[in-house]
Amino acid sequence: MITGKTPVSYQQIVEEVAACSLDYCRELFAVKRKSLQIKKEKTLCRNLDRIFSAALALSNRSGFHAMSMRDLSRESGLSIGALYNYFSGKDELLEMMQLQRRTITRRILQSRVAAEKSPEDKLRTAIRVHLYLSEAMQPWFYFSYMEAKNLDERERRAAVQSELSTEQMFADILVEGQAQKVFRIDDARMTAGLIKAMLQDWYLKRPKYARRRVDVDAYARFLISFLERCLLCSR
Repeated sequence: MITGKTPVSYQQIVEEVAACSLDYCRELFAVKRKSLQIKKEKTLCRNLDRIFSAALALSNRSGFHAMSMRDLSRESGLSIGALYNYFSGKDELLEMMQLQRRTITRRILQSRVAAEKSPEDKLRTAIRVHLYLSEAMQPWFYFSYMEAKNLDERERRAAVQSELSTEQMFADILVEGQAQKVFRIDDARMTAGLIKAMLQDWYLKRPKYARRRVDVDAYARFLISFLERCLLCSR
């Protein structure tokens, strides 16, 4: 079902991720300004981005727990002493990195979906934005899924809750559409779980889609069309 509205583009989401990441760093700097060794906001934002990117690259190659501070220093280009200006150890690094990425994902998803009026547009936007976020932040999405079993209990609960909240967002959209007789579904929660699994397939199996020359826009168009054929009531 095609509408005249121009959908959000991948480039727009990339720009929103960058802006949201900067906002998060500024908020962190404002809260922890007195305790941080770093006195310049710009330095904090730039180096945190380098640290997080390096930690994700190392973790996705050999695992987060196998990563040493020396490895992180070499990958990020910052001295070990400089790294400790930003966090006290790997546990705090993990918590900071996970919280930042979850915050960015939640803020962008929620704001984009809230801007839509109809259940159909909410579903299309939620699918497209989630896929674009997972493409723009693919190392973190992959890391969060693959490392979930190795996290401590608190981080594991946070990861599960984050996934459940995304499923709930889709379930809420489906229930709204069902109430308006837009969607035909038997179980909103089960359907939301299936949608989440199809979204995960994109960032977990990117080499498969690369071999087929399927990019994120093509996957988004296919998934939206497939779900509309399954869910939309006849008008």
